[in-house]
Amino acid sequence: MREEDYVDILKQHLKTSVRKLKLGCKWVFQMDNDPKHISKVVAKWLKDNKVKVLDDSLLPSPPQYLFYLSTGLCGKPLITDVGGVPYLVKVDTEYNMNNVSKEMELPGAFIFGAGAVSSRNVGMNAEVLNSSWFSSINPADGQCLLEKYSDTFSDCDFGLLANLYVIEVRDKRRTGGCLVDALRTSMEEHCPNKSLALGGTFIIQKGKAKIHIMPREFSACPLNSNDDVNKWPKHFEVSAPLICQTVSIDLIYYTTPDTVEYLGYFMPAELVCRIDRAKDTHDVGRD
Repeated sequence: MREEDYVDILKQHLKTSVRKLKLGCKWVFQMDNDPKHISKVVAKWLKDNKVKVLDDSLLPSPPQYLFYLSTGLCGKPLITDVGGVPYLVKVDTEYNMNNVSKEMELPGAFIFGAGAVSSRNVGMNAEVLNSSWFSSINPADGQCLLEKYSDTFSDCDFGLLANLYVIEVRDKRRTGGCLVDALRTSMEEHCPNKSLALGGTFIIQKGKAKIHIMPREFSACPLNSNDDVNKWPKHFEVSAPLICQTVSIDLIYYTTPDTVEYLGYFMPAELVCRIDRAKDTHDVGRD
C-alpha cells in the first residue's frame, strides 16, 4: 500500500468512525511506525485535518503493542466462549464476529481472541487470531504457515469454537505449569466459591514455548480421549518474542523454564457469555 492510499483510507473512514463510536472531541489517533504511517504525506494530512496523534515518546517500554493495556482499559469487559471442544469434528459449525458482538449487546465492540477459521470460506481447517492472522500446516514442508487474513478474505466468520475477549503480570523461570495454569490456580485459591474469567494479553520476552496448529483436514474419527486430542494437532517449538492471548493459550507451554520471561496485562471480565454451548459435552481436551 502506498502512503497516498493510506491517506484515502483516513479520509473515508477516520472521522466517520469517530462519529459512529460517539467519541466526541476527546480522542487520540494512534498508529504504529509503518513507513507510510509516518510519511510526510500522512503527517501533513493529519495536521491539516487537526487530528491529534499519540506521541510515540509517551509509549511505555516494552513493547509498543501492549501500551494501551498498561494504561488501562475502559468500557464493559466481557468474555465470550463460543462453540466448544465437542465441535472439533463438526465441520459445519460457523459463527460471525459481528453477530457475537450483537449477542453480547455490544455492537461494534473491539474483540480479540482466537479460534478456528470458517472452513467453508478458507477451504481448510486452520487457527485464527483476532480475525487478523491465520495459521495452518504448510503442505510443502509440514511447518507452520502464518498468513494475514485480510490479504485473502474480507469476512468476519469463524468456526468450531473461539475464546474471545488488564493487571500487569511479570514472570520469570517457571517451575510449574504454563502461565495461565498458574493464574487459574491462584484465582481458585483466593476465590474458591466464585466464577471468575480473566482476559488479556502477554508477551513471552525470553525463552521458547511449544504451540500447536490444527491440521488442515478435520479429524476423520471422534477425539474421544486426551491422547487423541494431543496427537491430532502438530506441535512446534517457537522462540521469543511471542504474543499470546490468555483466552487462547491453554496449550502453550514453555520449553526453557530457566530462561522464560513473561510480561502481560489482564483484567477480569464483568460477564461471561456462552454462545451455542454444546448439549453433549465431556472433559476431553480441557487441560
